[in-house]
Amino acid sequence: MESIEKKLREEAKRLLAEKKVDVIVGYEKGTLPLCSTPCFISNSEDTDRLVWDFFCRQNLAKYVHDLLFQHKESQRNVKPEEKTKKVIGVVARGCTSRSLIIHLQERQYHRDDVVIIGVPCTGYVAQEKIADRAGGEEIREGRVEGDKVVVKTVSGVKDIPLRDVIADNCLTCRFNNPVISDIMTATDAQPMSPDQEYVQVDEFGKRPLEERWAYFTGEMSRCIRCYACRNVCPSCYCKVCFVEQSQPRWVGIGIDETDTQVFQIMRMFHMAGRCVDCGACVEVCPMGVDLRRFLKKLDKDGFELFNHRVGAVLDEPPPLATFRDTDKDEFIFEPE
Repeated sequence: MESIEKKLREEAKRLLAEKKVDVIVGYEKGTLPLCSTPCFISNSEDTDRLVWDFFCRQNLAKYVHDLLFQHKESQRNVKPEEKTKKVIGVVARGCTSRSLIIHLQERQYHRDDVVIIGVPCTGYVAQEKIADRAGGEEIREGRVEGDKVVVKTVSGVKDIPLRDVIADNCLTCRFNNPVISDIMTATDAQPMSPDQEYVQVDEFGKRPLEERWAYFTGEMSRCIRCYACRNVCPSCYCKVCFVEQSQPRWVGIGIDETDTQVFQIMRMFHMAGRCVDCGACVEVCPMGVDLRRFLKKLDKDGFELFNHRVGAVLDEPPPLATFRDTDKDEFIFEPE
């Protein structure tokens, strides 16, 4: 990863120095152990802050959309001759590039508004997994050494196999490398177990309906509706979210459990054909709600019904944005 990080810094410095981008969205070392955080660099002298490691978790496509949207809004009342263009450089692994493709397919910005610095991905460490393996104790220091994570807690130093704490979505990811990029920082990484992608969904689907509903209601009973899952998602960018609409009001603002269920169900269906399985929502959920199990079912349906993989091909429209005479329509007459 050191060579990738070095190349990443060099390319970011060059892009800023040559004024080909206005800002680089990447990762920098966080203030907590085993944590890298998003950063925004607009000065070529600051690119040494950029890092690339197993703790770069967030999907940075979210910030590309937000920065370009804010700039677009700022230009609304500017005279035509004084309008400016903003170009964002972004560090992108496979899932980030797929989210960028969704933005482009949905006409949120133009391809020349973004410069994609591609990085091959070998997965990131899930916070919940590393916390469990540390026995819930505060991690005071941590680092990756080869194929293990070394953590220091109040009880001492522990060696944890790296693969044991890689995020579930990374273990079965088939898009380790950027689908599109302008610059690549290294050669492609190999996927881990993409053939296991839908195993958990298939096993869950075999359970009786009552058991599946009980699991769903149990998970949603832990949701506190902090909206962190929505706020971190690159595919959630409506100007006004349906949960905040008052005319009409779709969802109550109280603690009624059915309102929470409606919020999650509507958000999940909003993700149909748009979720890239980056795991960002799972990572930020303070209550550890198992959102991925349900979102992955939608992904599986999209593939099986429409042979569509989200954000895999720029010129291929999302399944809900197009129609083919050969599309299956049994669900209209024979819903399950």
